Amino acid sequence: MPASIVELDLGRDGAELTPKALDRSTLAALEQVLAGQVRDVAGIRLFGVEGLPGFLAADGPVGSLAARRLGEIARPVRAILFDKTASANWSLPWHQDRVVAVRERKEVEGFGPWTRKHGALHVAPPFELLARMLTLRVHLDAAPRTNAPLLIAPGSHRFGRIPEADVPEVVIKCGVAVCLAEAGDVWTYATPILHASDRAAAAKRRRVLQVDYAVDDLPGGLQWLGV
Repeated sequence: MPASIVELDLGRDGAELTPKALDRSTLAALEQVLAGQVRDVAGIRLFGVEGLPGFLAADGPVGSLAARRLGEIARPVRAILFDKTASANWSLPWHQDRVVAVRERKEVEGFGPWTRKHGALHVAPPFELLARMLTLRVHLDAAPRTNAPLLIAPGSHRFGRIPEADVPEVVIKCGVAVCLAEAGDVWTYATPILHASDRAAAAKRRRVLQVDYAVDDLPGGLQWLGV
């Protein structure tokens, strides 16, 4: 269905744009911290990257945006760098983010199944935990219509864990919004919102730093992987 450009509200729609959240000097400093990462890949899990925690902490230039919504105990629990280019121009089908990254496997009721992505251990937690999380997408490059901006289904985070067979129906019910961005903009999303991305029609480099934030401790000895 056609995607629309509308002003979204986090409380109402599950997504909201903070334009020019990072000024040029802060953005340049963040790019320098991430400069050593592998290029042209669909997603690199970031852990132990020197200099990155300062940006993502609750009092940092990125983390403070999460703290405004979740409070000062908000913590970054997973970070991924997406680097879409003309040679790495992928599409992303409609889906919910349903897993969290943890340090080691411990069997806890309600947590599972387990997977390993790019060396990091992931597990699907109870949906209620995901519903209390936020995801921030920091745009290092512009994402106009021609360069594969993220698409979301506004309000879909309120439908709980959506069976794959029901995803198309929920997208039709909620509609589709296109999340355009300029370099330095930050989009904040409800973590379990339905989202997708097309291949870029006119691909230019489109780097996005995606960071999940949570306030909960994990039960049963599980520990967030963190950043």
